[in-house]
Amino acid sequence: MEDHAIVDLYWSRNPEAIRRTGEKYGGYCRAIARNILPDRRDAEECVNDTWLNAWNAMPENRPSLLAPFLGKITRNLAFTRWRAGRAEKRGRGELPLVLDELTECVSGEDTLQAVEAVELEETVNLFLRTLPERECSVFLRRYWFTEPAADIAKRYGMREATVRTSLFRSREKLRRYLEKEGLL
Repeated sequence: MEDHAIVDLYWSRNPEAIRRTGEKYGGYCRAIARNILPDRRDAEECVNDTWLNAWNAMPENRPSLLAPFLGKITRNLAFTRWRAGRAEKRGRGELPLVLDELTECVSGEDTLQAVEAVELEETVNLFLRTLPERECSVFLRRYWFTEPAADIAKRYGMREATVRTSLFRSREKLRRYLEKEGLL
């Protein structure tokens, strides 16, 4: 089912919207939640909360693309749940590592708060458009989906050291970009 048809179901307050959303985007949202919250039950709760939040958000919003809309809701819910637990063992240890890596670019305040700031988000999105497609994909896999470098390397047929080097260079480019934009 096309996104616009699913959104129409939400707008008409048809419960079928949730079932259709789950069929089309359940795996996508679960992957986001599981990369932040590896406990399957926590991740599943997060995805269920995503459907509820989407249901409640639709009367004010009419997203043309559901994937980023739902992904952002899932990610924010997972970060909120992660903050509540704040345990090192959560996120397979990846979330604290990802946030530590990003402190090189965004320092002087809580990294998680900085990443969620609207102005920074817009600037990072503009920055991502300057990257070659593969470099952008690697960056997003690490810092949006919080995937381990080993998984990224496997996905793109790269060595893990190559992924880490690419991420280091991308972070340096981001740091320079943010400095140029006056955000550092």
